[in-house]
Amino acid sequence: MTWTDSPSARAWKQFRSQPLGMIGLSLIVLITFTAIVGPFFIPDQSAHANQMDLSLAAQKPGTTAKIEVNGTPTHRTFWLGTDRFGRDLLSRMVLGARVSLAVGFISVFISLLVGVTLGALAGFYGGRVDTFIMWLINVVWSIPTLLLVIAITLALGKGFWQVFVAVGLTMWVEVARVVRGQVMSLKEKEFVEATEALGFQSLRALFVHVLPNVWSPVIVISAANFASAILIESGLSFLGIGAQPPIPTWGGMIKDHYSYIIVDKAYLAIIPGVAILLLVMSFMLVGNALRDALDVKRA
Repeated sequence: MTWTDSPSARAWKQFRSQPLGMIGLSLIVLITFTAIVGPFFIPDQSAHANQMDLSLAAQKPGTTAKIEVNGTPTHRTFWLGTDRFGRDLLSRMVLGARVSLAVGFISVFISLLVGVTLGALAGFYGGRVDTFIMWLINVVWSIPTLLLVIAITLALGKGFWQVFVAVGLTMWVEVARVVRGQVMSLKEKEFVEATEALGFQSLRALFVHVLPNVWSPVIVISAANFASAILIESGLSFLGIGAQPPIPTWGGMIKDHYSYIIVDKAYLAIIPGVAILLLVMSFMLVGNALRDALDVKRA
């Protein structure tokens, strides 16, 4: 069977046929490329783009001003304006994209690591193992997500890496429930019974033969969890318990400037807000497109 006839090729073809999914994917690629390459070209090359000049506070987009860089006078154009501390907003937006994407990737990885493992064990072994894991899932599920994230963050302490762990430890339950259901149905299939009849260990049957067949719904959930992680991180930064200054975050920028919405500097809060909106919407569009592309009935 050639690659063009493989399930992956058919899924990719189905995905490409959906304009909204391709738009979302294009935005994600663009933002990711900007977050990786952008820091090498941003105007403010100081640590965390934290060069302040209060005389340039809250300048409008496109403003050109004379500043000193390493003791040398030069003219700089602030394409997105400056914040209330006179820092270049474009530079901080680019660095803020790295934080949002990093939180999304690492949080989803943690949720997959915990959720897939516990869900697979519960579905495959059943009995007391399933009862205990389902009890744990129901306990975590019953706690409001944001409240649980705040509690974990305060327990671990405010900081950059603590946000990754806190967000990741709140999103594994949905992954675990889906994986558990998929494994419970697959373990009754003939190919799994054949591995047991051949004398293979149960863990090998689980991880080698069962889990590779449950990734389609997990991938769809991961896209939605990525969007949720970005929103949660933005909310934590807005509340002041996410990544701490001077690390630039989109949620932190909104927190610093939301009072400017009622005056003529509303763009200071709107620009990071639109960035969050576009990134979250992109992952939701990709998730919806993946759901349709990986649907066996549609294929």
